Amino acid sequence: MKTRKLTAIVALLFITSIAFSQDYAFKVMANKGSNEVKTGDTWQPIKTGSSLKSSDEVKLADNAYLGLISAQGKPLEVREAGNYKVADLTKKIAAGSSVVNKYTDFILSSNAETKKNRLSATGAVHRGDPSEINVHLPENQTSIMNNVAVVSWTTTVPGPYVIVVLNMADEELAKIETAEKTVSINVKDPKYKFNVPGDPFSKGLVLQVFSKADAKQDSKRFVIQALDAKSAEKLNAELGTVVSEVSEESAMQQLILAGFYESHHLLIDAIAAYEKAIKLEPEVTSYQESYDEFLIRNNIKK
Repeated sequence: MKTRKLTAIVALLFITSIAFSQDYAFKVMANKGSNEVKTGDTWQPIKTGSSLKSSDEVKLADNAYLGLISAQGKPLEVREAGNYKVADLTKKIAAGSSVVNKYTDFILSSNAETKKNRLSATGAVHRGDPSEINVHLPENQTSIMNNVAVVSWTTTVPGPYVIVVLNMADEELAKIETAEKTVSINVKDPKYKFNVPGDPFSKGLVLQVFSKADAKQDSKRFVIQALDAKSAEKLNAELGTVVSEVSEESAMQQLILAGFYESHHLLIDAIAAYEKAIKLEPEVTSYQESYDEFLIRNNIKK
């Protein structure tokens, strides 16, 4: 008898937990404009990270934007001004479950924890010496899964800048000159001889940024390593599942990919995804804010 009661209680808790976990239609991943949500009879501003229920109604202002993730893990972007029943928005989502939710949940929970830690911190906040060239890459050696690394930096040192690329034997492979504070490096470019079988010095690239006018004004050195073949095979299989769920290129897609990469400690790939999301939706500050939180919690930006 006790066993039956215990089984019934466990089953009830399980059902309740499922119902509770899905007690929303969408989560708000990005938000631009004076958008509002009506719950019951009350209108309130929509906030990034909040949840929308099927019984809610949303109102989008002119030139507004909402980036949503459904309870099933499907992305939806809403741009046109007007009123929308959330129940009607759910009809725009394809049926079926998705693996995407765990990556969007990862982003939302990580951002919330980062903000909480910053608000509870006491004393002065170290922002880094503005006269230095502070490159936005992880200081420890880190692997790259894809081909492109986006290297950006903050500094008061005036440009132009020179990015020197070396192999692991400190042999110079390339110099890149730019007036901007960012550059994209395709590690598969033949001049980098990256990850060549049988060549241990090709397993990583060493990057350093200099002022063209004064080479003494420089950044730290950063290393980009090749991802080992076994890990690459496993992660590519998982990535394929994610991309199949969100195949349409959008800022929301790139945000989801950033969550995937960060959860697997592929910070360089996450950086590239955030940078692309911002380029796709430059006026939606939510993407830049998520990127800033990412940089702070990974000790890339102080």
